[in-house]
Amino acid sequence: MKSLNDLKKIKERAQAMTELREGTEETRIVVGMGTCGIAAGARDTLAAVVDEINTRKLRHVAVTQTGCIGMCEYEPIVDVIRQGEPKVTYGRVTPEKARQIIASHVVNGQVVGDLVISSK
Repeated sequence: MKSLNDLKKIKERAQAMTELREGTEETRIVVGMGTCGIAAGARDTLAAVVDEINTRKLRHVAVTQTGCIGMCEYEPIVDVIRQGEPKVTYGRVTPEKARQIIASHVVNGQVVGDLVISSK
């Protein structure tokens, strides 16, 4: 049997994960999770994105997944969509690069230019 405190902690973690997926976001991060992305390491990239957002306790950031967008040679692909700004697509995103993108682009608003493959 879990204590009331244990249950509250479980509830808080579940709510935080739900907020990441469905929350009212100011920033949306989309990770390509098609077969090509998964083969290129997108699962680890997605895990790093979620971990970094949780570590930094970022709110109003939603993380979602998408299938293949036809740019398989650039996988893993990560889109960062901030309100009022163009979508930025990053390519060949390793877990380390994902953490860099969160720190630079999501937190500080600075696009990581050497990783960008598209900006619209």
